[in-house]
Amino acid sequence: MADPHDKSEDGNYVVVARRYRPRGFDELVGQEHVCRALVNAIETNRVGHAYLFTGARGVGKTSAARIFAKALNNESGPSATPDNESDVALAIDAGQDVDVIEIDGASNRGIDEIRSLRANIGVRPSRARYKIYIIDEVHMLSTSSFNALLKTLEEPPPHVKFLLATTDPQKLPITVLSRCLQFNLKNMPAEQVSEHLKHVLTSEAVPFAEASLWQLGRAAKGSMRDALSLTDQAIAFCGGDLTESAVNQMLGSIDQGKVVAIVNQLQQGDAGALLKLVAELGEQGQNFEVALEDLLSLLHQIAICQVLPEAPVSVQFDKAKVLDLAHDTSPADVQLFYQMGVMARKDLAAAPDLKAGFEMVLLRMLAFRPQQSAGQMQAVASVASSPTVIEPTPAPAAKLEPVPTVVSVPARAPELESAPAPELTPEPLAQV
Repeated sequence: MADPHDKSEDGNYVVVARRYRPRGFDELVGQEHVCRALVNAIETNRVGHAYLFTGARGVGKTSAARIFAKALNNESGPSATPDNESDVALAIDAGQDVDVIEIDGASNRGIDEIRSLRANIGVRPSRARYKIYIIDEVHMLSTSSFNALLKTLEEPPPHVKFLLATTDPQKLPITVLSRCLQFNLKNMPAEQVSEHLKHVLTSEAVPFAEASLWQLGRAAKGSMRDALSLTDQAIAFCGGDLTESAVNQMLGSIDQGKVVAIVNQLQQGDAGALLKLVAELGEQGQNFEVALEDLLSLLHQIAICQVLPEAPVSVQFDKAKVLDLAHDTSPADVQLFYQMGVMARKDLAAAPDLKAGFEMVLLRMLAFRPQQSAGQMQAVASVASSPTVIEPTPAPAAKLEPVPTVVSVPARAPELESAPAPELTPEPLAQV
């Protein structure tokens, strides 16, 4: 890791994101699955000739490629723990090593650049074991450039390795993908980012509140580089002391106590108090898109505590308040509020203004909440457990419908049924 006291380069300040760029596999935060595969490949001498690192911005694609290049060109031989103080390692970290060529695919996307690469690829490395080409944003290369690179990418000389990086692998031809070993670097959760920021600020001797680090980690949206850049900005904005309120003001986030108050008023069904809270947020110039995200985060925490009270709660919220809301709010209300909030995120931008859209979200939650609230449910439970006998309410008299008249045919008398039929004797015919 960079020396926290070495903050200048030729008299100029070096930003935190550069000074704390990972220099070894053990410093590549959140990408253990990639580090494990690369370390095993080095230790078992099964290193391929082409690797492709994919993932969102700021997750460590180029850093992983540089660390891998240092491991392969380590002065004492390929090693998963290279000597970061050697001349080769320092030159690779600075992007100045003659045998590790970094190419920006966005500005060198033409066929002429790829032809120059192919012409020089046969030249052996000057002092290292491998000549390594790191091509960043490789998806920006033109179709003709890809076609010119295919044969070289499939069968390069033994002393050449290709390390490609891209944020958009879908734009790469399938012929390129099939020639590379692909590793997808994942976005990091806010909790993991905040833990790393805690280590960075401790090294920088900057005081901080843990809730402020969680806000920075969430605002970075999984990108460690963005988190470090925001941290540098927060240090300047807060004057060297990262408090929760100051970081919220910088990011446009809202006070988490207001979010708790919103859920509390939703549970009580108080529309007037909700509109008053929204008006206060509007006067403070808060971002209502962020406010909706914070509301969804709190509802998520409440739902977890309802099914698992001992589960940890994010440092963004006070666990005691979350547990109180989980006890007082019915699970049906929580699920409904969350689902309507998620659906409203898509419609918020179509509202006349964000404040009106956020108000309509809260009013819609009240309008469609289940009729039986948590308080009513507790009242029903207490009545059911009470020994008092409650007389049942008589049911209303049923409405009498007219009965249709049925004509019945009287049955024959029993004696007639049992009497034998009389015998009839035919009379003789008269003689003519």
